[in-house]
Amino acid sequence: METLYIEAIKKLKLNKEKLTELENLLPPILYVVYSIQYKKLAEEVKKELEKSRKIQIQGFSQVLGCSRLKTTANTILLIGSGRFHALNLALSSGKEVLIFDNFSISKIGKEEIEQERRKEKGKYLKFLSSKETGIFVSAKKGQENLKLAMKIKKQLEKKGRKAFLFLADNINLQELENFPIDIWINTACPGLSLDSSRIINHNQLELYSV
Repeated sequence: METLYIEAIKKLKLNKEKLTELENLLPPILYVVYSIQYKKLAEEVKKELEKSRKIQIQGFSQVLGCSRLKTTANTILLIGSGRFHALNLALSSGKEVLIFDNFSISKIGKEEIEQERRKEKGKYLKFLSSKETGIFVSAKKGQENLKLAMKIKKQLEKKGRKAFLFLADNINLQELENFPIDIWINTACPGLSLDSSRIINHNQLELYSV
């Protein structure tokens, strides 16, 4: 069955007053990203910011849950709503992230990033002491990492550890309680790890040389 993807764009008139407030908070160099619903607004914001001689936009792109940016800019500006994408970007890049949705401005700063890092370290320690490990594999197009999951499973088993693959189209975190698993390794959308103290993203296992 073919799948049809349709962009749902928010129709917003740029809030010039809020944009001026945003400009006063921005550093000289930044990277601008947007969630697809805010594409038109992001293009308008970019156009307005480019008029300023004090601001240099290093990059401009759409952001997904699994996006990872490589930039020398110290700040990322996200045009969108919610903190899901922003927190993922902050954690993967170590950069401060400003969020602008046309009506409000918020920020994920160094303190919040460090707080999340401490949580990640706790999960990593739990992983090291775990006896039974579950590995998430998403069946969704663009998120499926079966080969990676199988590789991790084999490497864990070589170390004498029990590992089990779980394949699903939609991963319901409430269902995790039905399995006697100590820690879950996530090979799907990295945002899943933000919702549970028992889920660790696969890229964090590089510390363990898995």
